[in-house]
Amino acid sequence: MEKEKPRFCVMGAGHGGTAMAAHLALKGFEVNLYNRSEERLIPVKERGNIELLAPGLDDVEGGLAPIKLATTDAGEALCDADMVMVVVPATAHSLMAEVAAPHLRDGQIVVLHPGRTGGALEFRHLMTEAGCTADVLISEAQTFIYASRATQPAQVRIFSMKNSVPVAAIPSYRTSELVTALRVAYPQFVPGDNVLKTSLNNVGVIFHPTVLAMNAGRVEDTHGDFQYYLQGITPSVAQVLEEMDRERVRLGDALGVGVMSARNWLFVAYSAAGSNLHEAIAANPGYKGIMAPPTVAHRYILEDVPTGLVPMVSLGKMLGVEMPTMEGVIQLASCLVDRDLRAEGRTAENLGLAGLTIRQIQRLVMEGEPGEPN
Repeated sequence: MEKEKPRFCVMGAGHGGTAMAAHLALKGFEVNLYNRSEERLIPVKERGNIELLAPGLDDVEGGLAPIKLATTDAGEALCDADMVMVVVPATAHSLMAEVAAPHLRDGQIVVLHPGRTGGALEFRHLMTEAGCTADVLISEAQTFIYASRATQPAQVRIFSMKNSVPVAAIPSYRTSELVTALRVAYPQFVPGDNVLKTSLNNVGVIFHPTVLAMNAGRVEDTHGDFQYYLQGITPSVAQVLEEMDRERVRLGDALGVGVMSARNWLFVAYSAAGSNLHEAIAANPGYKGIMAPPTVAHRYILEDVPTGLVPMVSLGKMLGVEMPTMEGVIQLASCLVDRDLRAEGRTAENLGLAGLTIRQIQRLVMEGEPGEPN
């Protein structure tokens, strides 16, 4: 007898959420779509589907993807779902945790796409703080699986799909269970070691906020009319990125997590090699033609600083790891957008790690409970 297909709830009806919902539906899965505001859901409700344009997919040709339910009611969206796919900016993960907590039930799996830095830890901690006692497996992807864009109301285009994306669960010994569940729909997901590794291998914190901050004048003068990576990352900018990357690697060493340097990541992801980071970036054909954002008030700062740099620096302070370059970028970015991004960001406290020893953090990630300090 054929095993019943899992039912999905996709939380978030933006570029990524509509792409995932439509793709899953065309693959034959039952999909509920949740969004906080009604506006993005109205066209989906009226049509009953999302039109998927899929030049970047091999497994479906695109077409009209039937959505079982599109709703702003989290209870309705989550009640019959086996897999909960959270596809919102990382700054909204905390809100999704608060919205979902009263409605989650035993046996459900929650996946953050992606977690950025500390996403799964924050989501799990906030669920507990909200009084949720359900046996729910919380997990995160290291990066988002699609390159996609909502092109019209109830229409989305998927340009490409990654071949391999690491995922990890809390506790880490349940990651194999997570991967088995996901691979029914996504064979591209592979097991990551643990959520510390997926979080610290968030190389977007190296390539995004600093480059945008150091090119602020050029962005405002040209409205982003230059190639972000190939022209925005000059040798001197690359030196700053390399120093930040060394801080990230040192934090991983302190936590007992072997993280990949940004230069090595470029080689693994794109076969782009160089004797330094600037040369490796210049050697990457995948960056050709990618233009800069038109404004500094962009997710490269507004998302990557509070959910990437801030939690890394917070953990560094707790563990005695000096991270002055990252701290400087946080301050500079906050000035550029006139917001206190440090105060808005994830910290050891809201990740549920404050006061824990390194051994307790490792036990929490691997076993689900920190235990007593040694």
